[in-house]
Formats: sequence, C-alpha cells, structure tokens
Amino acid sequence: MKLDALLQLLGEEISTPDEETFDLFSQQLPSQSLGFVDPKSTTLELTVAGRDLTIHQSPGVLSSNRAGGTTGAVVWKITPLFAEWISNSSNILFSHGILSPRSLVLELGCGISGLVGLLLAPRIARYVLTDQPYVARFIEQNIAENHHQPQNRSQGRQQQQQKRPKGGQNKQKQQQQAAKLTSTPVRESSGGGGGGGLIHFMPLDWETDEVTRALTGAAVDDATAAAGFDAVVACDCIYNLALIEPFVATCADACRLRGGGKAAEAENSHDSPPTVCIVAQQLRDPIVFEAWLASFVKPFRAWRVPDSMLPDGLRSHSGFVVHVGVLREEA
Repeated sequence: MKLDALLQLLGEEISTPDEETFDLFSQQLPSQSLGFVDPKSTTLELTVAGRDLTIHQSPGVLSSNRAGGTTGAVVWKITPLFAEWISNSSNILFSHGILSPRSLVLELGCGISGLVGLLLAPRIARYVLTDQPYVARFIEQNIAENHHQPQNRSQGRQQQQQKRPKGGQNKQKQQQQAAKLTSTPVRESSGGGGGGGLIHFMPLDWETDEVTRALTGAAVDDATAAAGFDAVVACDCIYNLALIEPFVATCADACRLRGGGKAAEAENSHDSPPTVCIVAQQLRDPIVFEAWLASFVKPFRAWRVPDSMLPDGLRSHSGFVVHVGVLREEA
C-alpha cells in the first residue's frame, strides 16, 4: 500500500508531544514576529512556483475587533512556501500516490488568499477551500483574478484592471451551498498537471458548523461525496489555545467522511485508502504547539515530515514544520 510506504519513509511515529515540542523549539529559530508577509498592504504581488499572482487582502479586517477572529484576513509567510511545496509533483505526497490528478482535497482555514488551492488545484481533480464566511468576498476575487494561465506581470496587470471583484456570499447551510455551487476552473500552465483543476469555496466554522459530505461539492448520493477526501490540508491555522479542540475535531470529522483503517474498509467498496491530514505551521509558541499536538495525536497517528523532504525555506530551522496525520483505527 502506497500510504504504508509513505509512513515508513517519514520515520518514527510521534508518541510523546512534549519530546516533539522540545526537539523543534530547542533549535535556534529565526525571529519572524507573527509571520505576516505584509500586514499593511491591500494587494500583494507574489511569484510562487513560477506563477505571478495578485492577492488581495484586508489589513482593516485584521486590525478590527471582529468576533470569531481575523487572522485569515492577510497572507502569512508560510503560505507561499507550503503552496509551492505541496503543488510540486515531485514531493512525497505525489510520488507516493497520496495526491494525483484524481484527488479531492479539502483545506481548512484557507484565509483570504486561496494561495494553496490556486497552486495545487491544477494538479488534482477538485480543491475545496473552507473558512469563516467573512473571507468569501476576498477569496472569490483572488480565485477569479488568478485562475488564468501564468503570464508576465505587465500583461497580468492589464487584464486585472479590466476585472471587477465578485461579491460575497451569505452564510447558508452546507447542503444549500452544495445544491447551487458553481466551481471555478483553474487551468494548469505549461507542463500540464493532468488534473481537472476545479476549485471553490464553502463556509465552514470549526466551532459552529457540522462537517458533512456536502463539503465535497458533489450531490450526497454521488460517488465522489461517498468517497470523501483524499487529503485534508491546513496551513498556519494554530494561533491560540481556544481553537485547538475545534480545529482538531474538524480535521478528524473531515477525515472520517472516508474513514481510517477498518472504517475505510467498511465505508468504501472500492477500498480507498484513509484520508491523509497535512498540517503546516510556523513555530511560534511551544505551549500552543504542544497543546495542539497533544490534542491531535488522540484521533490521529502523527509524523513530522523530515527536513530532508522539504525545501530549505520550509524546514524546521527556518521556523516552520509540516506534520502528517492518519486517523487511528476505531475499535
């Protein structure tokens, strides 16, 4: 099984969160403050994996007192690094068949940029972005302005000036969202990723919303919905203790749409492998990190992606880390 081969390659499973925390935070970590790319600019011009992107963000929302949090209103430093790595077809997820042109991926806490989805969607079948409803207007605008084929910056600006931002969408039940969902196609650049490249956003609040098969964007009786997700992705979503339990519970519920171990065999006649959960984050606070990991290893078996399998900018000495989780078998 390709998943087994991947887990063997990742090395020793994490068994003691305090040891993992010590190993990571005992390094000399660079000072990156909170880790914003630029918290004051409303527009960022980024080049990621050879693609020129114009990303709109909201410093105003970031500095507001909005209930429910504002951290998704701007782009964080780890996001372009993680987006470039996970969308590279030579990474360990693609080389071991976890990701492929047929994959369905769910992102939790995508923020306003949609950057990971914009890079990964062309290489897979469908990418579902989720976050609180307030990011909808920005993320729809960013998808609309960046789903074209890569081009030089001057050409991009000329075309972007002719576009108008899309309006936001009101929060509704996931079933209603799925019923009238329209996906935005994302085209692969030269070299062809082979995926269908569909990308869309659906609101999902970890504290108040239920994780259902409607998140797949397919009808509930469709085979795609029944199969759940191949991977659940989260990039820099862990900032405070209060959201750790809701976040981990949402990760687990999303993975259970397919199941893990024995649950997968019971749910899927086509014997789909368990959903893989990939969590990337900046190393900020050892207390918050250890609390997250202690919570995460309860429903998940967990591994750290070794630095040797990551680009230099995403390695632990740079202040970032990527973990992989697979649901524990249910008795």
